[in-house]
Amino acid sequence: MIETTFDDRFVATVTVNNPEQRNALGNAGKRELAEAIERVSATDGLRVVVLTGAGDKSFIGGANLKEMSGFVRHDASEGPALTHRVCEAIRRTPVPVIARVNGWCLGAGLEIAASCDMRAAAETARFGMPEVLFGLPSGMEACLLPQLIGWGKTRELVFTGRHIDCAEAMACHLVERVAAVDKLDVAVEDWIVAILKAGPNAIRAQKELIRDWERMSIADAVQQGVRAVAAAHGSDETKRLMGEFLKRKA
Repeated sequence: MIETTFDDRFVATVTVNNPEQRNALGNAGKRELAEAIERVSATDGLRVVVLTGAGDKSFIGGANLKEMSGFVRHDASEGPALTHRVCEAIRRTPVPVIARVNGWCLGAGLEIAASCDMRAAAETARFGMPEVLFGLPSGMEACLLPQLIGWGKTRELVFTGRHIDCAEAMACHLVERVAAVDKLDVAVEDWIVAILKAGPNAIRAQKELIRDWERMSIADAVQQGVRAVAAAHGSDETKRLMGEFLKRKA
């Protein structure tokens, strides 16, 4: 169900491959996705991860409702825990994770997309948190939504369960880039090329800093940034990239 590929640039693509069911994730699928991301994260030389769904209709269409409808209490607690494991694996990946949102992005799928560092969406994509329509609150990484789209829009999505289109998602900053369906890979590749031009150690340090910014006060985050910048100065990577830049300007 989960496919992982690498290109010769150490860019990994992780694909949820269950298009007949809108790439919905049951507990087994969530566990497999978490394990795949954890394996990819441990790859030496990794530069970028792209997360997407198979086909052109769905990114991740949420949890598997047929499976959920038969859950007993143990299963019901395992599902949210596995959703969190997937999201935390993405957030702990030491390099940028790009969500390539090629269609439906609902419930757990939207939580997973929100856990990624950047989101590029096809103009046909649709987004929503429909849990209340099934008698459940939105939990786990839905808590990331306010920092992306604000409290008001978050409340609208989780209280109404309605879907929003890509134009609305772009307007509320849920996604950073929108492209025609046949140009989505071009939009993602543009980001990848830009990231690959940067120092790999600097990118990893930046990803770690962003995690710090999320949990620290402004004062603590500033000091953490001072330490990170100071630690990077004088490295071979910094000397090489600064030297190349100065040569171009000479």
